[in-house]
Amino acid sequence: MISFPTTRFGTIEVPEEQVIHFPDGLFGFPSLKRYILMDHKDTEVKWLQAVDDPYVAFIVINPFLINPSYQFEVPDTVKKLIGLEEVDDLAILAIVRVENNMVMANFQGPLILNSATKTGFQLVVESPGVYAYNRELQEKT
Repeated sequence: MISFPTTRFGTIEVPEEQVIHFPDGLFGFPSLKRYILMDHKDTEVKWLQAVDDPYVAFIVINPFLINPSYQFEVPDTVKKLIGLEEVDDLAILAIVRVENNMVMANFQGPLILNSATKTGFQLVVESPGVYAYNRELQEKT
């Protein structure tokens, strides 16, 4: 078991096997390589909490829930880096932020995870961009 402090969730204790390793870190956080994925209440939304920095946590979600037509290729070099052999072990997440009543998912920097090896990589995708969803407009419709 490992135990570490966080600013949002207090002290967390999890089995070492739950730690996801990002060998290259995430964009803007190259030195933070260990994260855990936590459920947010009873929703599809999750938190990606850095193990080595109590202040760093990202809201993440399966991007296909937001945009079912989202698509990109996972390069063979990335598959090799994360040790992906079975497609069933592949998980894709998008980092989400909320700003001015808009929920924005970063489709240009998806997180590619191997659930079997607990290894991840943040990919650069050229075309998708940021998908914004306006909660106010949706509620009025």
